[in-house]
Amino acid sequence: MEIGVVIEGQMGLSYEDQLRLAQRAESLGFSSFYRTDHYESFPGPDDAATSDAWSVLAGLARETRTITLGTLVSPVTFRHPGNLAKVVATVQEMAGRRMHVGLGAGWHESEHRRHGLNFPPLHERAAELEEQLTIVRGLWSESDGWSFDGAHHQVVDAKFRPRPLPVPWIITGGEGSPRGMRIAAAHADEFNLTSASPASAREKFAALDAACVGSGRDPKTLRRSVMTGMLLGASADAYARGVTQFMERIGAAGDAESYMAPRRRRWLTGTPSEALPRAREFAAAGAERLLVQHFAPRDLAGLDLLAEVRDALR
Repeated sequence: MEIGVVIEGQMGLSYEDQLRLAQRAESLGFSSFYRTDHYESFPGPDDAATSDAWSVLAGLARETRTITLGTLVSPVTFRHPGNLAKVVATVQEMAGRRMHVGLGAGWHESEHRRHGLNFPPLHERAAELEEQLTIVRGLWSESDGWSFDGAHHQVVDAKFRPRPLPVPWIITGGEGSPRGMRIAAAHADEFNLTSASPASAREKFAALDAACVGSGRDPKTLRRSVMTGMLLGASADAYARGVTQFMERIGAAGDAESYMAPRRRRWLTGTPSEALPRAREFAAAGAERLLVQHFAPRDLAGLDLLAEVRDALR
């Protein structure tokens, strides 16, 4: 099972912070590095610095050499499909290698309100997401003259230059709703499951197989991954300090044991040797990739600990 790194780019991180993380991940041999796409900081205070995900990725594209870059995920409400297709293709050209673009319906209402972005009901956002997925892939890969007539967007006589080769990798996902699985089966290269334990991941991936079969797609052609959190320490004491610091940073209430109890079923926690069984359980559940959220992003050494888990899986 492959392990990739995910950072919460909205948690007060400067560009230099993100660059250091990306370069450390690359130096450690991680194959992929993703950042979230949000305009408001959370969890914790909502007034920390944030940055635009694709602007940051453009910079990282020029300051890294081999690691795959992408978003998990870009909300459909942030960018018009034609604009997004052009941005991703441009960053891919800058990188000289394939980009991954995670696309989703969005959920954080206040960041939309505070930036003047529309935030329609979920069923409308999901319908618009399906159109976005159709359009970006169509602009990248359909013949000149391709057109699309949707309820939200229309494309007439498309001519997209330069064509991105290879076509960027598309990731969709979520907690595994029936509609989310149908969208992935119809449009995605990879389905990324969130908020799942290994046991629930096994059940969701079986449902995803059924969704693929129902849409006429071979389930083996849709890669599946799990996004999970990480709080690791080189020792038990270091781990305990990290949990306390994380809770203080986000303003979490209660004691560490109560806070972590439900999360230990899903996250990689403790020392690397303690986290390893959970990673193995996700692999046994059918995850081909584990995309790990680094919740102490200024702690570069945390990536070294994650590399120990990755290496022990091999």
